[in-house]
Amino acid sequence: MHHYLDLFLNYLLVEKGLAAHTIEAYSRDIGKYLEFLSLSGCAAIERIRPLDVAAFIAREKEAGLAPRSRARALSAVRMFHRFLLVEQYVDTNPTAIIEAPKVMGKLPSVLSGREVENLLAAPAGAGWLSIRDRAMLEVLYATGLRVSELVGLKVRDVNLDAGYLLTMGKGSKERLVPLGESSRNVLREYVGTVRNRLDRGGDCPYLFLSRLGGPMSRQAFWNIIKKRAMEAGILKNISPHTLRHSFATHLLENGADLRSVQLMLGHADLSTTQIYTHVTRERLKRLHEEFHPRG
Repeated sequence: MHHYLDLFLNYLLVEKGLAAHTIEAYSRDIGKYLEFLSLSGCAAIERIRPLDVAAFIAREKEAGLAPRSRARALSAVRMFHRFLLVEQYVDTNPTAIIEAPKVMGKLPSVLSGREVENLLAAPAGAGWLSIRDRAMLEVLYATGLRVSELVGLKVRDVNLDAGYLLTMGKGSKERLVPLGESSRNVLREYVGTVRNRLDRGGDCPYLFLSRLGGPMSRQAFWNIIKKRAMEAGILKNISPHTLRHSFATHLLENGADLRSVQLMLGHADLSTTQIYTHVTRERLKRLHEEFHPRG
């Protein structure tokens, strides 16, 4: 049955154009599913029944997987079986009648305006690494990029005079994102005084470089933002995605429309962006309870 997994993964790569880490996640989920079926005595893809799928999800629950993780696994299994049906490897889809585990929507963690200001100010001074870190944090908050998009930026992707950058998002989709004056000024300082010194060979195309002169990795930037948050006195568990969440939330709080925020974030579906409307409503509710005389 693993032959069908190879065909499915090739379909995700070639036909759907999904990112490598997304395909890896599908590979893990479907791999576990097929292993479970094999151990359960199901040796042929066309013999899989709805009860087999339900048994797999039940096993995942017994293993301690959270509802969100089980829902993700079932989503992968559903896509796998739809692929098999469309490509006519099977005649039926055993996942059609399986109900997904109920998942409570988890609101993303965001920083307050003051916390953002403190974080952006944390890499103080004229040192090379401080200027670089300041530029990366400013761009991340100014644009709402994913961390993979940030570290994947090339010098040619940024137009400081026009005030925009070009990024490659999920599904290999390009989008233009505006750059504000503050982030442009910090980027000019970084490009003009630091980047060429870091790019010792003079041939690295990436915008943000490590101290060794190579492209910045996601893990390296994760460590940078943790370090700078600690210096800023921020006690929340912060990640690069926290600034993306803060970017979207602060835009909506200040009057931006949902569709514009969706385009800047690169969300394929507007419903994904709508989570930030819940964040702003929850914040208003907390403010009302805290400050209203009868809250």
